[in-house]
Amino acid sequence: MAQIPELNGFVAGLTTLLADGGVVTIEFPHLQRLIEGNQFDTIYHEHYSYFSLWSTEQLFARHGLTIFDVDELPTHGGSLRIYARHSANAALPVTDRVVALRDRERALGYVDRSAHDRFSEQVKETKRALLEFLIDARRRGKSVVGYGAAGKGMTMLNYCGIRTDFVDFVVDRNPYKVGRYCPGVHIPVLPVDALWDARPDYVLILPWNLRDEISTQLAGIREWGGQFVVPIPTTEVW
Repeated sequence: MAQIPELNGFVAGLTTLLADGGVVTIEFPHLQRLIEGNQFDTIYHEHYSYFSLWSTEQLFARHGLTIFDVDELPTHGGSLRIYARHSANAALPVTDRVVALRDRERALGYVDRSAHDRFSEQVKETKRALLEFLIDARRRGKSVVGYGAAGKGMTMLNYCGIRTDFVDFVVDRNPYKVGRYCPGVHIPVLPVDALWDARPDYVLILPWNLRDEISTQLAGIREWGGQFVVPIPTTEVW
């Protein structure tokens, strides 16, 4: 749903397709987790909207649908899986999970926009922390290589103004990206094997939501004392 530019037409279509006793379920990143985790790098051209439970309820209600249950998931840094029905279908009552999450969002400022107002400074501080790490690493003569030329990584690099003066190159497993450059910052994208040739001191994991999988795949960098870095929710080295 985050990739749909015409939300009202999309949800109206769900209403038309849904059987009288049917259930529609949709999963999307949760705005609360995005803001709390400083996940500003997930805001890029493929995503048109970012949803709280409250905003989704307003949208669905406009088209005669009621969200009666919700799951909170760790996917993509924190997602919601909502379950909706025709508002006239009283056989599926609204669960306590919906009520509790709705109340939590209201208390945390996701209804009156106060949470949104705090987001700007959080993002700036995330940028400062990453740049402070990179400046210090370079001054100590350390090398840094990026992993993963994903959309979120390109947002991160461009917002922070990170070029080859901080990151030597980025490696990626996708052969269609290898041999090209990161848009905007012109950092070259090389095959993963280049990482083993360069033996960098730090590997900056740009798709931080896959940190566990990637650090397991690249565990061999420990052989030369290499360390991993993630920039979200703030810079962490391990």
